[in-house]
This record gives sequence, structure tokens and C-alpha cells, in this order.
Amino acid sequence: MDDVKLEVQDLRISFATRNGMVDAVRDVSFTLGREKLAIVGESGSGKSTVGRSLLKLHPASARIEAGKLRFGDTDLLTADERAMRAIRGRRMSMIMQDPKYSLNPVMRVGDQVAEALQAHRKLPRAEARERVLAMLEAVQIRDPQRVYDSYPHEISGGMGQRVMIAMMLIPEPEVVIADEPTSALDVSVRRQVLAVLDELITQRGLGLLFITHDLNLVRSFCDRVLVMYAGRVVETIAAADLDKAQHPYTRGLLAALPDMDRRRAALPVLQRDPAWLAG
Repeated sequence: MDDVKLEVQDLRISFATRNGMVDAVRDVSFTLGREKLAIVGESGSGKSTVGRSLLKLHPASARIEAGKLRFGDTDLLTADERAMRAIRGRRMSMIMQDPKYSLNPVMRVGDQVAEALQAHRKLPRAEARERVLAMLEAVQIRDPQRVYDSYPHEISGGMGQRVMIAMMLIPEPEVVIADEPTSALDVSVRRQVLAVLDELITQRGLGLLFITHDLNLVRSFCDRVLVMYAGRVVETIAAADLDKAQHPYTRGLLAALPDMDRRRAALPVLQRDPAWLAG
């Protein structure tokens, strides 16, 4: 793949419990270039755990091992906290799931976006404000001046998600990790937010790791899909070829999707096979 931004090989993530270390992610491998790569699977499959490991956001008790965990010229396995602070936000950003819980409720929206910029680039206050207003306009917020001076509770959910996108993109990162960025939005607003994200990712030549449950969404939005089950990648497939998926878990997820054109008395329940755990 041209211009590989992330290389992950045999990633294993374990957490300490009363009964010893428990594997949450096992033997996950993938690369990310200038593309939109989805990680899909049910809750608990390890999607967000993989995303957070790339930024070392897990507690100190977590154990992260890999044959390779490389971001550009940086070995993330050996990078210390000082090196990670230079990466987080500046070179690799993470868009969180719900702006209601991610934005500071007692701080004006524009100041929060400016803070994300100023953390990595010390600019005069007036210049930082101008850059924030331009970024708010880039994510298609109609009245950036008003939104800049608003508090999070004064803006809608869709607008809050656009603010989160602006906050993560304003430091001009190379890779964006989006963890369920549209799950709290209704369908029409979701399309608008995804269109904004798609345009900005394409214009800037970024790599996007898109974590979601929504197979229908990734089919039209992403380039490739990793399907995770119980901490492992069971299938990698082009998003446009999802209907040709071979693994029975992926087939089961697709079969459980409702279809407006085909009425069924009940959606099928996924039948799990213990052999899937062994790979």
C-alpha cells in the first residue's frame, strides 16, 4: 500500500483482573494508508480497545504487545509519554462518540477548539480565534461566530459532533481515529456529518480508522473493513464487497440487518461457533 501511515502486526492487549491477565485483543494485524478503514463488530469485540491502544490511552495495568506497532517513523511500543504527547492530537487524533460527554460544559465551544490548537502550536490569541472560525466554517457550521461563543448545551447534537471533528482536525493530524462518531445522531444529521468528515479526510489525504457497529454505514462510507469477534480479526474485506463476505460471523451480522425492501417476521439470531475463538 502506498504511503502507509500505521502498521499493526500481531497486536495483543491484556488487562489485569483478580484472576490474572485477560486477553481483550489477540493477534490483530492491519495497515492504514490514505484510506477509510472500518473496524466493525458487536460490543465487546475489541474495536475501541484497538483504537485506544494506538494512542496509549489504556491504564498502566494494561499490557500491550505486538510484533510491530508503528506510526510513520515512530515505534509506538517503545515511545515514552513525552513522545506520545507529541503524537496525540498533533499527529493522531481521536473523535469521541458523544459530544455531550466529551465537551467541557463550562467552557465556550470556540475556546475548547482553540485549546486543541494551542496545545501544539503557540499562536497569538487573535490568530488562534481566526483559525478556529475558519475550521468551524470548514465543518459547515453556518454561524461560526455564534457557535464559537456558545456553551455545549446551547448547540444541537449534530453541531456538537461537527465541533468535535473541528477540534480533532484543527492541529492537522495525519491519522484520525473515529470511535462511533455518529451513533448519537439521527439518520439525516448523520449523513451530513459523515459528508463533512469524508470531504475533509479526502482533501487532506488523511488516514481514517472508523470504529462502528453499523455495517450499512461502512458499506457506503469506507474503503476496507476489518470484522472483529472476541478480540480477533476474523475477516478483512473491501467495503464494497461486504455482501460477498465468507466468514459465518460476518454473514450472521449481515443477515441480522433489517431490510426495508424485504419484510421478515423476525430477524435471525446469530448462531455462534466455538471454533471462531480458535481461528
